[in-house]
Amino acid sequence: MITIEDFKKCDIRIGRVISAEKVEGSEKLIKFIFDVGAGEQRQIIGGLGISYPNPETLVGRQMPLILNLEPRKLMGLESQGMMLCADDDEPILLHPAYEVPAGSVVK
Repeated sequence: MITIEDFKKCDIRIGRVISAEKVEGSEKLIKFIFDVGAGEQRQIIGGLGISYPNPETLVGRQMPLILNLEPRKLMGLESQGMMLCADDDEPILLHPAYEVPAGSVVK
């Protein structure tokens, strides 16, 4: 169990996919560039390649991101956050019910 104070430490915001492409040499990894509001962009590497084999179809979609995780290297690329997904034996992307500004805070 974590406290509400622990949860509040997570910077969860809605990002909009600007670009998405498969990572060369990986069946699973996709390199995403997100608009996270206020003119800021983030590169996030996600293991969605099997579930979403045509990543370009994700461009323009919005989804929740955790933005204050320490960066991590995956296949030589820096991932600057994490996408939140449902897990049903494969990742299922989550989306706002309607369009919101990039960078909107998730509480």
